[in-house]
Amino acid sequence: ISVNLAGTDVNIAVTLASAGSLITTNRQTDDYTLVLTDADKLIEMNKATANTLTVPPNSAVAFPIGTAILVTQYGAGATTIAAGSGVTIRSAAGALGISAQYAGASLIKIATNEWYLNGSIA
Repeated sequence: ISVNLAGTDVNIAVTLASAGSLITTNRQTDDYTLVLTDADKLIEMNKATANTLTVPPNSAVAFPIGTAILVTQYGAGATTIAAGSGVTIRSAAGALGISAQYAGASLIKIATNEWYLNGSIA
């Protein structure tokens, strides 16, 4: 933007913030192992019986550090988050289960094979 103030031209740089992106969902009806395209998505585990969401090792799926993945237990079956070979999942008191139907949690990659799990977990 150019503005003329009292005979002096002044240039002002303006940066418009992006409106952001909407979260994309990926609904699963059975046990599921994360894939690279799940980065920054919501994974809905929709199964009537117990089910497992597995976080694969970096050697299999190289999510960038800082990747966030949301997980919701959509179905009635208890959802457990499992660490793939060599993966460490850090959570309060070592909890790895979503606490109830419609509850959710977040996975955040903090190192090559290390993730935080926090949210409504038990």
